[in-house]
Amino acid sequence: MDAATNQSSQLGFSFEAAKPQRRIWRVGELAAELRAQVERAFSDLWVEGEICDLRPAASGHVYFTLKDESAQLSVVLFRSQARLLRFKPEDGLHVLLRGRLSIYEQRGQVQIVAEHVEPVGAGSLQLAFEQVKRQLQREGLFDRERKRSLPSFPRCVGIVTSPSGAVIRDFIHIVHRRHNALHVLLYPALVQGEAAVAEVEAGIAWFNRTRAVDVIVLARGGGSLEDLAPFNSEFLARAIARSEIPVVSAIGHETDFTIADFVADLRAPTPSAAAELITAAQHKVEERLEELTQRLVRATRYALMQARERFSRLSSDGAFARMRDSLNRRQQRVDELAFRMESAWGRQCSAMTQRLQQLTVAVLRHDVANRLALTRERLDSLTTRLERAQRGYLVLLHFRLEGCEKRINSLSPLGILSRGYALVYDESGLLIKDASAVQPKQKLLTRVAKGSLESIVSGITTDQKPPGTL
Repeated sequence: MDAATNQSSQLGFSFEAAKPQRRIWRVGELAAELRAQVERAFSDLWVEGEICDLRPAASGHVYFTLKDESAQLSVVLFRSQARLLRFKPEDGLHVLLRGRLSIYEQRGQVQIVAEHVEPVGAGSLQLAFEQVKRQLQREGLFDRERKRSLPSFPRCVGIVTSPSGAVIRDFIHIVHRRHNALHVLLYPALVQGEAAVAEVEAGIAWFNRTRAVDVIVLARGGGSLEDLAPFNSEFLARAIARSEIPVVSAIGHETDFTIADFVADLRAPTPSAAAELITAAQHKVEERLEELTQRLVRATRYALMQARERFSRLSSDGAFARMRDSLNRRQQRVDELAFRMESAWGRQCSAMTQRLQQLTVAVLRHDVANRLALTRERLDSLTTRLERAQRGYLVLLHFRLEGCEKRINSLSPLGILSRGYALVYDESGLLIKDASAVQPKQKLLTRVAKGSLESIVSGITTDQKPPGTL
């Protein structure tokens, strides 16, 4: 063996195979690794199917299954995304959702974490609106923290709109009526069509370069979703976000919402409302003075009325009535507290009674007498099994003993004697095997199956044949 080992080492190889390397995973580690791999591979996907097993949770999360004719997947829509839905999900609804694939580690279950859900059949403009809105919201362009407040008393307002529409006329009329000293600077631009985005963006950039205005207003009248499409552009939204001058969005009617409304520093329901919001501070100065005057008058009247009431309460009848009412209220409070105390005491007694019952059951379950009875019962069972096993074992030993006796008897010389043979011994007790070993008149002892015989040799015969043999 050593020579073979030395020879193999001299030849440069070994008979010992290298042990394979293996990695033993914990279940949690493997599940986490699978989740990471799946989330990296399917971080953003669109899936179409039918909703079933819808389960809204109290936390605001929505759980359901998305299925088609051949498969199904679990879906979770967290509260932050569920609140953004414009419709109520229900079983049987055919939807298109966007999300990422993940693995719920506690159950080892593949699921889709949905970011957006919409009914199948929605228009492309609506879908684009939702996509752009979601993208900009993730980037923080809609955050309240990045939005600036408007100056309280602006000197000049820049408006980007069509110079020929009714919007600019209504805007100027309201501004002059509420704040005649405020200047309005118009940047003419298209507010509809493919070129509108570039022109409105150019107007914002021009006002930021010239620094001639304190506020920028984007205004146009109402219209369809297609008419308002320029103000849902991602490029225009980013231009509004880059503006160093506060921007007011006054697009469409009060029910119309655009991406520009979410990105702008302030959203006005209509262009006319935008003019009122910009001039609100100046207009509120006069309103505030009038309001303070009216409040002073009402406060004076109220003080006089309270003084008259206090004077009327100084009479004796009124004092006794107030004392009686005060005592009645305190008695009512005492009764209420007594009822609450009785109710609390009843609940406490009920709880203690239930607890006592539980402890009683627990004590009985651990009672020594019960445990001794169970132990005694088990001991009796084991004793019975032991006796049964002993009887069986004794029977087996009896059978084995009988077999051994039979084998011993078959091999014993006494067994041979019982078949008619005999053993002959000389006077010293030695077994005689050869007739020539005895002498005439020598005493012999013959052992038969039952008993022994003493004899004296009268003669010796060397014939090998037994007597009576021919």
